[in-house]
Amino acid sequence: MLQTLSLRKFLTMPLHVALTHTTHYRYDKAINLGPHVVRLRPAPHSRTAIKAYSIKVEPATHFLNWQQDPFANHLARLVFPKPTTEFKVTVELIAEMASFNPFDFFLEEAGEHFPFDYAESLKKELAPYLECEPATPLFAAYFAKANAELRKPKQRSMDFLVALNQRLQEDIKYLIRMEPGVPTPQTPVKNRSGACRDSAWLLVQLLRHLGLAARFVS
Repeated sequence: MLQTLSLRKFLTMPLHVALTHTTHYRYDKAINLGPHVVRLRPAPHSRTAIKAYSIKVEPATHFLNWQQDPFANHLARLVFPKPTTEFKVTVELIAEMASFNPFDFFLEEAGEHFPFDYAESLKKELAPYLECEPATPLFAAYFAKANAELRKPKQRSMDFLVALNQRLQEDIKYLIRMEPGVPTPQTPVKNRSGACRDSAWLLVQLLRHLGLAARFVS
């Protein structure tokens, strides 16, 4: 498998960025490809404006149908009627880059201070994002220490979340990891390092064990 990613900046106002992503498989003989689902299109609710988007699939003989998952993400479902010796997907897009204030939002009064409880109706909708993995000994120890040192009586929710993010940034060294998949939270705690997705999943589990709904996204 070959994956390439190129980035080009256009010096215009506002700043536009062209992004090309290629995934390419070659096979030593013709094979039958089963249906594929490609998730390589920005979500419609993305804050970054997408000015242009295109997807090219090889072999040329294929069927492509766009679908949406329950979270409104675009999915390209591909079906290949004939055997092929290669499979290639090339996505090109132009995004408009702009600065956003990440704190430009408001919290409901009930959630301004941590800890807080979700309303019962909301808790049902958030149930998938409150599911916790079993707390292994290393994770449990890290969770207990962070909780004891960062948690204060009746503190602002945003202050607590920022402090928890800073703790992870200090404790877990960033590294580039090419292996696929996301390990359990035990791994980055044990190694004191991990890829961005490793730290993200660790943060998700810390938040869920604290009773805060958290979702893992790309």
